[in-house]
Amino acid sequence: MDIRPFRAQDFHLWEPVWIANNFGEIGNAVTKQTWSRIIDPDSPVGGLGLFTRGEDKLVGILHYVLHPTTGSLKDACYMQDLFIRPEHRGRGLALRLIEDLARRGEKAGWSRLYWLAEAQNEAAQALYKKVGVKLNFTLHLYPLGQ
Repeated sequence: MDIRPFRAQDFHLWEPVWIANNFGEIGNAVTKQTWSRIIDPDSPVGGLGLFTRGEDKLVGILHYVLHPTTGSLKDACYMQDLFIRPEHRGRGLALRLIEDLARRGEKAGWSRLYWLAEAQNEAAQALYKKVGVKLNFTLHLYPLGQ
């Protein structure tokens, strides 16, 4: 398996994995805008794909957002989406994507990498306990007009 940033020609591989990541509950406009952001080199949104060696199949995706933060002079990285196709889970592939992003962040000088995960997602919680430090915060959301 090879990990690399997405390229414009990867859309046909990325789209079905993206839709699966969102349980099919994602609009076409959001999909197109997300893809546009991921492949735009000037966008703070980025993405990595985990491809089979011949790059004929996309096995996993990782999307992230770089942003300034008040706690550091360096940008922080929010890992927003991490998804491995169900038939490829349990083989350490999600960890490979996280570690690849972390290496890129260290090389670029980011201040930190962080993410959110559903408390009931036991597989994700087990992985994240291995690689990250759990902070004792709660997430609150103030919905704004759509």
